[in-house]
Formats: sequence, structure tokens, C-alpha cells
Amino acid sequence: MGMKPIEVRPIPTEELNQLDELYRRTKDVRVRSRAQMILLGAEEKMTAPQIAQIVRQDEQTVRRWIQRFNAEGISGLFDEPKSGAPKRVTDVYQERLLVVVRRRPRFLEQPYSLWTLQRLVDFMAEETGLRFSTETVRLILKANDIVISRPQHKVSSSDPGYEAKKRRLKSSATT
Repeated sequence: MGMKPIEVRPIPTEELNQLDELYRRTKDVRVRSRAQMILLGAEEKMTAPQIAQIVRQDEQTVRRWIQRFNAEGISGLFDEPKSGAPKRVTDVYQERLLVVVRRRPRFLEQPYSLWTLQRLVDFMAEETGLRFSTETVRLILKANDIVISRPQHKVSSSDPGYEAKKRRLKSSATT
């Protein structure tokens, strides 16, 4: 996959100390693991695949937490609060989302060519400072008759009899 390597943004000493403190003191295993990801990226200049191996998470997860840290700082490493009134989707957020989703990600300097709900959530969080669930974003889009379909990976072949063979395989798989 041709993703451009993601890097932890430069971190001022003060914030680095807070991160180190969080890593050592937190009782939340998940938060500790996320702090460790950022520290490895910042101090050891490790890449997402290298970090992923050490923290035993997949590369996608590491990339997501680095993006979130870069956008939201240390507070971005915590889980969203589950209680209390949910954050309100502002009109400004909604209008911007509808503009963004109609643009090609590469036009907005993103390293991919298709939007997914997760990518929209991350892009919007970085841009607006507001993070909503993929479900919330899906519902806003749905209300505006926009459906983000999962990228279809089309398998095709130059074999002229390919379609017929594929149909046979499909029908034999269901019996």
C-alpha cells in the first residue's frame, strides 16, 4: 500500500514530559499503549510499522493514534467520554463535512483517493477539533442522500470465460 509515512509532529519539551508522565502513571492500559506509540515516534523516530510491532497493534491503529495526537494533543489519546450530553454537531461542521465529502481526498492533500467514514472522521477532527463517531458522520451524510460505500475491490480477468466461471463458483458456493 502506498501510504505516505505518518510522523509524530514536533513536540515541545513540556508536552513530552506530560506524555512521559501519563505513560508512567496512567492505570488505563489502552492510554498507556497510545502514549507509548507517540513516545516511540517522537523520541526514537520510529515508523508506524516499527511501532506497531513493539506495541502489538496493527499499523492502521498506530497511524490513527498518531493522527489523533497530532490533531488534538495528549487529550486525543483518551477514549471519548461515554456519559453526559453528546457533543453537538454544529451547522458549521455539517456544512464543511458536505463540502469535504464531495471533494477528492487528494485535492485536500490526503494520501488516499477514496473517502471512508473513518478517514472523514479523522480529517474533520483535524480540521475542526470536533470528533464524532463514524455512525454520526454516516447519519449526517445519509440525511443528505450521500452514501459512502466501502471501496469495492473488483477482481477481473482477461479470460473470456471468466464471468461464466465466476457465476458458476458463486452458485456452487451457496448450495
